[in-house]
Amino acid sequence: MSATQDKARGAANDAVGNVKQAVGRATDNERLEAEGHAQETKGEAQSALGNAKEAVGNAVEGLANKIKGSGH
Repeated sequence: MSATQDKARGAANDAVGNVKQAVGRATDNERLEAEGHAQETKGEAQSALGNAKEAVGNAVEGLANKIKGSGH
């Protein structure tokens, strides 16, 4: 999965998790609230993975450009 896909899925899971938590609190449904918290955490992890993939890709690209620019 690409960095962009990871970040998009992470944002979606984060948003859905927040909604589940709010509905769980409003309806006094502890299970739904806990599911929402878990889904939000999953989304945050997916987003972090996407950011890490992007950073690694940028670093590799920068290094490749540096090597090309130095004439090696």
